[in-house]
This record gives sequence, structure tokens and C-alpha cells, in this order.
Amino acid sequence: MNIIKKKWIYLALLSFIWGSSFILIKKSLVGFSSLQVGGLRIIFASLFLFIFGIKSLKNLSFRDWKWISIAGFLSSFFPPFFFAIAQTEIDSGITSILNSIVPLATTLVGVWLFGLAMNKRQILGVFIGLLGTIALIAIGMEFSPNQNYWYSIFVFLSALGYAFNINIIKKHLAHLTPLQVTTASFGVVITPALIMLFYAGIFQINFNQVEVQKALGYTFVLGVLGTAVANIFFNKLIHISSPVFAASVTYIIPLVAIVWGVLDGEKINLYQILGGLIILFGVWLVNKKKKA
Repeated sequence: MNIIKKKWIYLALLSFIWGSSFILIKKSLVGFSSLQVGGLRIIFASLFLFIFGIKSLKNLSFRDWKWISIAGFLSSFFPPFFFAIAQTEIDSGITSILNSIVPLATTLVGVWLFGLAMNKRQILGVFIGLLGTIALIAIGMEFSPNQNYWYSIFVFLSALGYAFNINIIKKHLAHLTPLQVTTASFGVVITPALIMLFYAGIFQINFNQVEVQKALGYTFVLGVLGTAVANIFFNKLIHISSPVFAASVTYIIPLVAIVWGVLDGEKINLYQILGGLIILFGVWLVNKKKKA
């Protein structure tokens, strides 16, 4: 199979897996707090990865571990907590739309720190995407006053962490396999995640309750499939494509997440969809290649 087909297959798989992650977070929050969901997600992902990837870490250099540690905290530690916190106040479908700024953030970080060139069309795309984000938040505050859109900041911080992670992997860790990068990243963050779980009172939870058992199942799927497997796929996509193409997985994620949200009883109005389309149009402008 050629690289072009592989790129699109990975993109489609990631879109479905990560698009489904938002509803899994929502279901997990029924039985656990946001910090507990984030911590359990990391623990389940780490244990799964250690089974298959622990032997691949033997030959990593000190320099590799330095960049893996930075990338690991930015993309594997903080986002699982931040997304869970955000979804305590914002619907899963809206959270997924806000997450669409990842390609914009990836481009800005690439220009700022990694020497990525940026043309006028891409600059326009960034501004349009940011305009759509502001519009989406403003509309949400007006039409959904029961939701606290200030929690959007946690989604933005996660997007920024992913943007740094993508550029770091492409620039400094391209010589490692996706399994090595993913396993090592979670190896770095599993200990602080355990500390966070202890702090969040995980041992005070009554696991005999049905809603807790269901939430544990959702969190397990979220950790193994939505985090461990998805990160391996994503790191593979980064290796065989450009950073911005890899970040373009956020094109389809909102569509999957919104369908799950609507099926679960969430409401989304036309203005919010319009705000999401503005964001995606900005992302498209950033990604669009000049014709030869």
C-alpha cells in the first residue's frame, strides 16, 4: 500500500476514534470526577502500551528522553485532564468543534518555534479560524447560558499542547517508531497521573455502584482505544505526512462527535454549526496547497 493511501486510512480511523472520545468522556464523568477520568485514562493507556512497547525503549538516548518528556506532558498528560474538566461544563459536540483549532495552533507553533514558512493565505486562514472560534463561544454563551464557556480555555490549552507535540515529533523524534514515541510518552506521565488519581480520591469511590462500573468501562475504552491505539496511529501519521496534514484529523472529528452528541440528547443550533464551519474553512485555507 502506498503512503498516500496509508495517510488517508490513518486519518479516517483517527477521525472516528477521536470523534467518539468526546462521548466516552461524557459517559465516564457520570461515575467519576474530571481528575479521576483523566488519571484513569492515562493509566489504562499506559498499561496497554507497556504490554506491547516496553521492549522498544531500550535504545533511546538522553536527547530522545528529553524531547519525549516535553512532548509527553504537553500531549499525553495535560489534555486528558483538560478535556474532562471542559466537558463538565460544555457539551461533547461543542468541545469537539473547539478542538478544530489544532491545525491552526500547529501552524502558528511551527512558524514561531520551528521555522515553518507561512504565506498570506495561511495567515488569512488562521484569522478566519480564530474568528469562527470566538463566534462559536459568543453564540454558545447566548443560546446555552446553562453552559460555562469559560471552560473553553481548557480545550485551547490542549490544542496548544497537541500543536507543540506534533512539531516536536516531526522535528526531533522522526527517527523513532510511533510505538516507541507513544510508549515512552506515557511512561513519563504515568507516575504523575497516579499521584493525581490519589489526590482526586479514587480510593474513596464505591466501585460496587452500577453507574461507576459503567463509567469504568467507558474510561477503559477511552484509555486503550481513544488514547493508546489512537496515539500510535497519530504518531504514525505524523511520520508519513506533514505536521499540518496530521493535525487535519480535526476536520472530521467534530462531525463524528456531533452525531454521537445528538444521539445522546445534546442540542446544537444552526449558528453553532456555522461557527464550526468558519473554523474549518480557516483550517482548510491553512492546509490548502498552491497549485503548480
